[in-house]
Amino acid sequence: MITFELKNVTKKFGSFQSLKNINLKVYSGERLALVGSSGAGKSTLISLLNGTLQPTKGEVWVLGRNLNNLSPKSLRQVQKQIGTVYQQFHLVDNLQVIHNVNAGHLGRWSFLKAAISLIYPLEVQTAYQALAQVGIPEKLYERTDKLSGGQQQRVAIARVLVQDPAAILADEPISSLDPERSRDVISLLCQLSAESGKTLVTSLHAIEYARSYFQRIIGLRKGEILFDLSAEEVSSRVIEELYKIES
Repeated sequence: MITFELKNVTKKFGSFQSLKNINLKVYSGERLALVGSSGAGKSTLISLLNGTLQPTKGEVWVLGRNLNNLSPKSLRQVQKQIGTVYQQFHLVDNLQVIHNVNAGHLGRWSFLKAAISLIYPLEVQTAYQALAQVGIPEKLYERTDKLSGGQQQRVAIARVLVQDPAAILADEPISSLDPERSRDVISLLCQLSAESGKTLVTSLHAIEYARSYFQRIIGLRKGEILFDLSAEEVSSRVIEELYKIES
């Protein structure tokens, strides 16, 4: 089954072309890394996959639905099945961890239920189990701004686990972390994907993590796909071509 498909997709921001003629299929349960220099189009591609951006040209299909043709309500229904982890974490710092984790329920909860949960936290066991999966269950009631960067990223991942989507997108999830925490977070994302069968698409600067943890790697250069290979096929020559500086 195909989770994501881009058909001849181009995305422009004014006169700047971020992506050009992208054709791509991502299959259910696949772990795929997007690599390339800053400005290559990785974050734009992630935003197209979760429906926060629309293509200038072409079609984006998610879980068998053409996002171009969906009403706002239908689009939100599809987006509930896509969990996104961002490099900035997107957490509310002055709230306890449990409230940030419970934000994963917001697509299902009514406004009233969400408001009540801010006063009397609901589904505590679900939040605790999600935090246990990411290795920090003891942080359930701690203020989020008291956590380290690596712990905050784990809270963001726990929030996605509570959402329980069909696919997880991670946009540069380790860019603000040190090497040890980076390995922990990438390993955790891939482990969760393997255990649950969820599709995982992650954009990365660090090619070594892509080769070590992912099944398939796509190299983006100046908005185009330079290569689409299994991790074993990504050679030093291919990497040099991806990151070479043109005169």
